[in-house]
Amino acid sequence: MLPRRPLVLALAVLFLVLSAAHLVIRLLGPDAWSRPTQVLLMPVLALVVLTAVRRPRQRPVKLVLVALFFSWLGDSLPALAEGDLAFLLMVAGFLVAQVVYVAAFWPYRDHSVLHHRRWLLAPYVGVVSALVWVCAPHAEGLLIPVLLYGLVLGLMAVTATGVGPWAAVGGALFLLSDALIALRAFAPGFAMPHDGFWVMSTYITAQALIVLGVLRRVRTLG
Repeated sequence: MLPRRPLVLALAVLFLVLSAAHLVIRLLGPDAWSRPTQVLLMPVLALVVLTAVRRPRQRPVKLVLVALFFSWLGDSLPALAEGDLAFLLMVAGFLVAQVVYVAAFWPYRDHSVLHHRRWLLAPYVGVVSALVWVCAPHAEGLLIPVLLYGLVLGLMAVTATGVGPWAAVGGALFLLSDALIALRAFAPGFAMPHDGFWVMSTYITAQALIVLGVLRRVRTLG
C-alpha cells in the first residue's frame, strides 16, 4: 500500500512499533508510560502521510493532516486537566477532528451509503441512537456536547463509506472506539476488562485505515 521509499517505510514501522508498545502498556502497565506513547502516535502517522504523498496540497490530504492534528490535541489536552474538564477537552479535540474528516469525505458522498444501498445506514443510525438512549440520561451537564459529538461521529462514519473500503472500516472502528468511551463514562454498571486496550486498539486501527483509504482514493500512493 505504501511507497517503497526508505523514509516512508521507516516511519510506518515506527508507527507500528509505537502502537504495539502503547497497547502492551495498556494491558500490562506501567500506566505512567501510557500517555507519552499515546501522544506520539498521531504525529508519526501524520509524518507517514507527508512522506507518502506526491502532492500534499491536495485538499483531502490536507484535511486528513488537520484531523490528525486535532486528534493529537484530543489525545494530549486531557492530561492538563481533571474530571469533566479533561473529558470536555478530549471531546473538543475529537469533535473538530470529526468535522474535518467529514469535510474530507464529503466530496465522495455520492459513493457512500447516503446514496447507494441506503439500507446500510440502519446500523449506523442504530448504534448512534442506542448510545444516545443509554448515555443521555446520565450525561447531566455534558449532555449537549455528548449529543453533538455523537451526531458528528455518526456522520463521519457514514461519509467515510464513500471514500472506499479502507476508510469505511476505519470510520466504523472509530465509531466503535468512541462508543466504548461513552459507555464507560455514562453507562452505569458498564465494565469491560482492559477497556483502555480495546478503546485504543480500535482507535489506532481506525486512524491508520482512514489515512490509507484517503491516500488510496486520491491516488497519491506508490
